[in-house]
Amino acid sequence: MISTDDKLDRALVVGVRFKNDERVHVGEYVNEVVLLADTAGARVVRTIFQERQSPDPAYFIGKGKAEEIRQICDNENITLVIFDDDLSGVQIRNLETIIDRRVLDRSGLILDIFALRARSREAKLQVEMAQLKYNMSRLAGQWQHFSKQYGVIGTRGPGEKQIEVDRRVIKKRISALREKLDDISSQRELRRGRRNEFPKFALVGYTNAGKSTLMNALSGADTFVENRLFATLDTFTRKAFLSSSLPCLLVDTVGFIRKLPADLVASFKSTLEEVAFADYILHVVDISSPTFREQIEVVNETLTQLGCADKPAILVFNKVDRVDEFGVVRSVLNEFSGSSVAISAERHINLNQLKEKMLKMMGSDIVEKSFRIKPTQPEKLAKILSVAEFVQSTGSFGEDDHPEGFQLRVRMRKKDWEKLKREIYA
Repeated sequence: MISTDDKLDRALVVGVRFKNDERVHVGEYVNEVVLLADTAGARVVRTIFQERQSPDPAYFIGKGKAEEIRQICDNENITLVIFDDDLSGVQIRNLETIIDRRVLDRSGLILDIFALRARSREAKLQVEMAQLKYNMSRLAGQWQHFSKQYGVIGTRGPGEKQIEVDRRVIKKRISALREKLDDISSQRELRRGRRNEFPKFALVGYTNAGKSTLMNALSGADTFVENRLFATLDTFTRKAFLSSSLPCLLVDTVGFIRKLPADLVASFKSTLEEVAFADYILHVVDISSPTFREQIEVVNETLTQLGCADKPAILVFNKVDRVDEFGVVRSVLNEFSGSSVAISAERHINLNQLKEKMLKMMGSDIVEKSFRIKPTQPEKLAKILSVAEFVQSTGSFGEDDHPEGFQLRVRMRKKDWEKLKREIYA
């Protein structure tokens, strides 16, 4: 939808304030759309607002406002009009007729960015399915001119409307995509089983909060990082050490955003399931954002949808280096007392404090156990070390030197100990 040529689209963003909306919030939403447009490859040259009691069924905004927008577009050579709300197919068609420019709503813009950013096969399939669902719900407006039934010799009769043909084709394609995504999800389940020996932290947060930067800082990975919304869409899993001998897995996930299209959440469900299978959550927050409290609410709402609201979590207030007064940071930490920490992932500020909180959170789920391993019990040793972390040992495994074997002390998760106990002492 957005031009990717050297010549960027010149865009106008429209924000509408309804009777129950806070004026400051509408302005923040529009600023976010400006950032989204930049990510998609457009240059916003104008923003305008309208106040209404309710949306106009035909145009969303008033017809007079639409005509005003057309005049602005003519005068300022604007090629694209973006609305910070979702529009119906009929509303898009009517607006494009009056404005004589391409019209895009918020969901369409986000989907366009996801299509641009998708790299893996899974992400591309998920985006395509979301786009098909989005387009199917708007066919009524797009195919108004095909409303007549058609028929040719040998097929005349009730016939079939073009919109019904298109819906059937789209549904068939969605079904095929869902099967492919189910196969990928099954493969991920196998990989997830192999990684089950390590505690898993899922990094979640509002888009551009710094999740990928934090993953790189903790793990030494080189996940792609860019100061734009939705820089990464794919799920990445990396190993990190919270201490010299205690590893964990970090799972980076796609960022959340206000008014994230429901079809997109549904399409990315298999990816977001990584959060559900994680043991703990690192909720990364951009403390330098003036709307970080609302962003926290958006993420919490999405976590509730995923059934993850009750998981142990740490609020990680990132980008403290961009806050002018440390008193503000201290006040925020007091407000969100409990499991919260202020860091800068980019400048590696307070990362050790974050690791300590992660270790403390894991502490209630970790036990240390000692075993006597005889030279005739290599299978027992292998079974223990398959789920446990070595702490220390005394003696030797050699039969000649120590026929009684040696004492092994290990650290493991409680749930692994319960399983191991049944296998060893059965």
